[in-house]
Amino acid sequence: MKKILIINCHPNADSFNFGIHDAYKKGAVTAGAELKEIIIRNLQFNPNLQFGYQKRTELEPDLLDAWEKIKWAEHLVWIHPVWWGGLPAIAKGFIDRLFLPGFAFQYRKNSVWWDKLLAGRTAHIITTLDQPSWYYRFAFGRPSVNQLKKSTLEFCGIKPVKVTYIGPIKNSAADKRENWLRKINMMGEKLQ
Repeated sequence: MKKILIINCHPNADSFNFGIHDAYKKGAVTAGAELKEIIIRNLQFNPNLQFGYQKRTELEPDLLDAWEKIKWAEHLVWIHPVWWGGLPAIAKGFIDRLFLPGFAFQYRKNSVWWDKLLAGRTAHIITTLDQPSWYYRFAFGRPSVNQLKKSTLEFCGIKPVKVTYIGPIKNSAADKRENWLRKINMMGEKLQ
């Protein structure tokens, strides 16, 4: 049984991202996966890494619980919208506060290199856009994907990391949204 963790990064519970979350979850449960969830908007924590890595900031109980779920998971499914080319601020704060040295990676003494402490896990990023994915990639260089996939997840040893783009969301018809949700449900059933 595959251990899957869904991490929902959207701050609005009425967003299409929550429909994506539910569609993936239903598919994964149908496939027999063991599933846990982190809905960042529901966590109580300060998203500001106030002192950087110079001084330790104690983790709030919700972040400690989230970290236990990340350690437990074999596969992480990140769901987020693209806002101004990046992740919502609350998602960035979640990463800043939790993906810390000694947790997600460890710098080597007297070296520019580091140890990847989350190796052995895989991930799938499902991201929504208000523009065609090809335009986001070629006109802007897909900064949110570079940030989450390359500079965070792969930096910490999580790979492979697949990416699915959903969009453009803005002004999309109901039948188009239903097709996207069916696609996401099938991904969940395939435990991707």
